[in-house]
Amino acid sequence: MVVRVLSPLLVLVALVGAPASGATDIPPSASEATPATIVRLTATGSCAESAALAAAGAEQIDAKLRLWRLEPATAAALLPGLERRGAIADSQPEQSYDVAVTSVTPDPLEAEEWWRTQIGIEGLEAPGPGVPVTIVDSGLDVAHPEFAGRPDITLLNAQEPANIGGEHGTSVASVIGAPVNGVGIVGIYPRAVLRSWDAALGQGTRLESADIAAGILAAARAGKGVINLSLGGDRDVAIELAVSEAVASGSLVVAASGNDGTRGSPIGYPAALAHVTTVAATDQSGNVASFSSRSPYVDIAAPGDAILVASALGKNWHPSSGTSFSSPLVAGAAAWLWTARPSLDAGQVAEILRRSARDIGQPGRDSAAGFGILNVAAALALPSPIRDPYEPNDDVEEVAPNGDRNFRNAPALTTRTKQTTRIAGLVDGWEDPRDVYRVWLPASRQVTFRLSGTGDADLSLHAATAQTVAGRFASQGRLAQATARGTSERLTFVNARAGRWAYITVRLPARTLDSTYRLAVSSAKLKPAV
Repeated sequence: MVVRVLSPLLVLVALVGAPASGATDIPPSASEATPATIVRLTATGSCAESAALAAAGAEQIDAKLRLWRLEPATAAALLPGLERRGAIADSQPEQSYDVAVTSVTPDPLEAEEWWRTQIGIEGLEAPGPGVPVTIVDSGLDVAHPEFAGRPDITLLNAQEPANIGGEHGTSVASVIGAPVNGVGIVGIYPRAVLRSWDAALGQGTRLESADIAAGILAAARAGKGVINLSLGGDRDVAIELAVSEAVASGSLVVAASGNDGTRGSPIGYPAALAHVTTVAATDQSGNVASFSSRSPYVDIAAPGDAILVASALGKNWHPSSGTSFSSPLVAGAAAWLWTARPSLDAGQVAEILRRSARDIGQPGRDSAAGFGILNVAAALALPSPIRDPYEPNDDVEEVAPNGDRNFRNAPALTTRTKQTTRIAGLVDGWEDPRDVYRVWLPASRQVTFRLSGTGDADLSLHAATAQTVAGRFASQGRLAQATARGTSERLTFVNARAGRWAYITVRLPARTLDSTYRLAVSSAKLKPAV
């Protein structure tokens, strides 16, 4: 799938449909007439089919995730056989999106960085190099006057030639880390460690999902950090898997909410994925910009209207608008906070940014601004929230030892030798809708689960044979549940048979937005029958 860039633009094309006014129509090439296919093999299929796929010219996107890209002729020849042999876990066609470019000010250096007064950084000094920010985008022009000679820049792959690509990625990078060098502008975190992955093709306005996923994985596997995704499109299995691995490896993923606010705000990805910090845009009056996409997945807002950015194509600076530039402000703030408070984990950084935001618009959390506008000073001072150490653990396959999305390999909550424990966590209706833990049910014992939290949450216990506990499959393999109203739950299960594994789930009812909770597990011998 080709994912549209939320570029230095005010308006993007809708998820489907004709280009917006001002778009340049580019006839599709012969290779684009029939899209390539992204395939994810099953575990057994990967063993049996990989050699044949490679020999036929298919491109392996990632071995660990079993992802392949098949060009049209290869897909036509191989897909029917792969499907018959049950070798395909997921498959989808790639799709293309057009973009529409806004006008820019002829004399851009007259503009001011008005956004600094909105986000609570006046009078603050950002730290030196620390937690890195990876920009998965269209590449970074390191020869631009803003970045020439700047230390702490790593190019994770080959970047497109300056006269072809790099425009959007360079602009995004300048919002984060334009240095104090007497030239141009100053980013939110001037001495940030910047890493760039170029996922662009052609003129830098088309990003393919396989290349985006590869960039996310490269960033995640290089160590914990912040990953900025100023892009959006339809839901994509490659990007979703890459984001899950990034979260499991300890990175924070920040994404733009989208620029479809005037066109009904269709749900876009990766903004709508769980555990992604989704950023809306505000204008110079401090209100949510009209173009900013609204959705319950929005976590926080940051300035995104007429933001002065570096231009790779012009070797100069100009103001541009879009949630593309709100997202890197939050990504830069996250790296600043994480560098200043290195004992935090990624989930705590995201929660602090959300909870310290300055409320705007409708009172409380809303679909336009989330928790409110970024406030760096308040974030630096906010006490640390509890850790949620098992994330991502939204479903059985993410915590089962042989689970297809178990990237963290977290231990079971209880075991044969450890039958009592306590754990703290948090759940959020949109960002983290449930927490699933693997537990041991001892033979001939009564196991009790006690939950207390800041909001109403429910408990359910599922057999080890359950493949999922999400959505409409919530009743699959369910052994017991507790769904009383209130901030506490108690679930008791008598295991009269041999010891066995199971899954305990903390989930939110529809009426609750979020809850910080503590879960205690204990067991006792069964009383003999009288």
